[in-house]
Parts: sequence; structure tokens; C-alpha cells
Amino acid sequence: MSSLPYLKKLNNAFTIFSRSYAFKSDLKIKWVRPEKIPCFKPEKSGDLQGFSNINKSETILEFQNSKELATADNNVKKLFSLEFAPKKCANNLYIKNMMSKVQRHELDFSTIETKIARWTGIIRALQESMERFPRNIRMKVTLKELIDRRKKHLKYLRRWDYKKFEWLLETLDLVYKPPPNHFHWITRKESLKKLTDKYCDGIKEERLKAYRLTLENEQPAFLEEKIRTLQFIRDEQKACNVVVTVTEEEINDVKNQLEELKKKNAESNNQLN
Repeated sequence: MSSLPYLKKLNNAFTIFSRSYAFKSDLKIKWVRPEKIPCFKPEKSGDLQGFSNINKSETILEFQNSKELATADNNVKKLFSLEFAPKKCANNLYIKNMMSKVQRHELDFSTIETKIARWTGIIRALQESMERFPRNIRMKVTLKELIDRRKKHLKYLRRWDYKKFEWLLETLDLVYKPPPNHFHWITRKESLKKLTDKYCDGIKEERLKAYRLTLENEQPAFLEEKIRTLQFIRDEQKACNVVVTVTEEEINDVKNQLEELKKKNAESNNQLN
């Protein structure tokens, strides 16, 4: 029986503790978790251009320099075109076109810009395939490794030859997105704190703006009252035969300030109308 009061106090404390977690703010702030973008998507890899469609009437890459095919019948040429070839042939032609944009000569296959162009062609071809087969884990791993390898070489090129780095990004239509130095998880609690601070700053700015407008509207009346007060002080000092501390220049300065303020308000009203 002696333990009942203690259990009641413990129960009340637990109720208060649990209610503190159930507290909800009255601020109209809604946080939505940002959508997770897969690593192979162009938004993450930095590819501004996707896999472009190649003309199906073009000849397969392996037979483009064939003399026999050049003099062959149109039906034979059609059989050796991309229309009846597997998707791999179109990918190879696209990769060859990407490499030809940056090659120094026809036999250039080992320079860093040619390698990056080749990887870019393969990446964009695999990205198109991933859109159709998103569950292909093997293709996803290969694509991720290629993107990381390209980023690594772009990082080296950026360090040692920045002009060539910029030219290569412009030619291949790429954006360099280096990995972050410090990875930071996006949490609901921290995001709500930032949104609350932003909301409070917005309220503060709105109220300061409203208070500033109120003061600006009251400024002409304040200047008129100041002119009357200065003139009254000057007249009283003259009537009492004491040293006059208010000069005519001070009163004229306030009058000029009032006229400039009225002109400014009139111009602003005309612009609004």
C-alpha cells in the first residue's frame, strides 16, 4: 500500500513527459522530405544532355568504310543500317560521335579528354537503358562506377589544365559536380528549425517594413510641427530679449527638407498610378 502514491506520481510524470512530445506548434509550417535522387540520374551525374536519337538510316559503324557496301543495292544498304541492327550498334556509333568531338586526330584514343568523352557516351547510353530497366542492379553498379571514374578524371583535369577542363565541359555539355567535403543527413528536426527561423525572420521584416512606412507617412506632419515649434521658440526668445538660439537657416533647412519630401511622395504616387 505504501507504494501506491509513488506509482501515481510516476504515472503523472510520465503523462506530462509524453504530452510534451505531442505538442504541436501553431505556426503554419509544413516540411516535406526532399525526394531522393538516385546517383545514376542526370541531375546527380551532371549530364545536361541525354542520349540523342541517331538516324536509323545510317550505316553500322563497322561497315561505314566498306567499298562493296557503297556500290551495293539500296535493300542491302538498308540491311546494314541501324534500323535492323541491335541497340548496341547505335550505342557504339553514339560513343564514336562523342569521341570525335574532342579527338586530336583519328587515332587518338588515350588522351584524358577522349577517355572522358567515351565514358560520357557510355554513361548516357546506360542512363537511357536504366529508365527502361530500373531494377537492373548490375547495370546500375556499372553506371555508378563510370560516373565516379569520370568525376575523378575531371577533378584532375580541373587542377592541372583549367582551360581544357572548361572547354571539355562546354563541348560535352556537362556540369562538374564534385562530392561534398562533409556529408550531412537531412533531418526533420533540423529542417523545421531552419523553416521556423526563416518564418520568424519574415515576420520581423514585414513588421519593420510596415513600421518604416508608418514613420515615412508621419514624417511630413512631424516636419511641419518642427517648423512651427522652431518659429515659436525664436519669437519667444526675441520677445523676452534673450539670446536667440534658433536661426532662420535652421528653419529654412527644415522647410527645404519638407518640400523635397513632398516632391518625392508625389513622384512615387504618380509611378504607382
